[in-house]
Amino acid sequence: MKGSIQKKGKTYYAVIPFAGKRKWFRGGTKKDAEKILAERLTEINKGSYIEIPKLTFKEYKKIWLKGYAEMNLKPSTLALYNIILDKHLIPQWGDYQLQGIKTAQIQIYASERLKKVGSKTVRNEITLLKQMFKHAHQWGYVKTNQAEHATRPRIEKNEIEILEPGEIEKMIGHSTDAYRIAFKTAVMTGMRAGELWGLQWGDIDGNAGQIYVRRSLWGGNFQTPKSKSSIRKIDIPQSLIFELKKWKLACPINKYDLVFPNTDGELTVHNTAIKSHFNPALRRAGLRHVSFHSLRHSNASMRIQAGQNIKYLSTQLGHSSINITMDRYGHLFNDMDFTRQQVELLEDSFLSVRKPLEEGKKEGLEVCAVNS
Repeated sequence: MKGSIQKKGKTYYAVIPFAGKRKWFRGGTKKDAEKILAERLTEINKGSYIEIPKLTFKEYKKIWLKGYAEMNLKPSTLALYNIILDKHLIPQWGDYQLQGIKTAQIQIYASERLKKVGSKTVRNEITLLKQMFKHAHQWGYVKTNQAEHATRPRIEKNEIEILEPGEIEKMIGHSTDAYRIAFKTAVMTGMRAGELWGLQWGDIDGNAGQIYVRRSLWGGNFQTPKSKSSIRKIDIPQSLIFELKKWKLACPINKYDLVFPNTDGELTVHNTAIKSHFNPALRRAGLRHVSFHSLRHSNASMRIQAGQNIKYLSTQLGHSSINITMDRYGHLFNDMDFTRQQVELLEDSFLSVRKPLEEGKKEGLEVCAVNS
């Protein structure tokens, strides 16, 4: 098969007969067109040429949502991605040909967005673009994945908010009866908000002293927890088991058998619970404003101060690896009080080993003395 170089105006094209038609490939300069001609002829002769369909980003969005997102993403993630697409990516890229969006354009978009919003927001948007282009490449809608090498902004780590044990007691003491045990359970287990609101009575094993995390509730939908490691057993003290048994008698009856429904026996809406119950409890207790997630951080902090094994701590929190735990809470292990406590634990352990050895040595000397 042969092709030719054609010129229209100032632009050169590689022209190749294919499937009964003449295919025109824009080359720009004559040299560019000659290079494209050679590449396309090689692909056609090898049988590896794929004709890329003309598709706008807006058209591809519908294909991607149906072909991947709706089947594979959690409802909360899907809802977030739809917001990003409708509010930002479609207004920016909607009428662009998918094949025409280049890495540099994506990078410029990220830079401009960083002037208006935080790095985490921009990172989420670029992550979505990367997913969409990965599938576009796999499905034959683009020849190369132009989003693959687009860099996402780094997220600066904010200092985590922690309530001290005395502050936690105050907050719980100033909570309404409807949510007091919910907040106490959050602190004592380190459960994520969605895991807490999705907890059912059948997930609590009072005899074993454990709570089973099997689902999460978010945006009015039950879904699997954040990751495989999030499906776990959390050890709880007898004092909390006693509190939960008392709460079961007062808990609003609900068709989902939830431990913490709202006051009407319906699914708890997280933002409503925070605005109507958690934030007011902080104000009544005279405490600074912190996020609800700080209860999880507080749980991790107390576990570390108690000298819990890092592997056990990671498992209880539902992290997929110890690295995540260390990355998030590693600085707490450098706390002076914690360090001093670890030295004391080491000393206690050493004494427990040394004492039997010394007693054995003493007994041995006594035996020698008797024999002599």
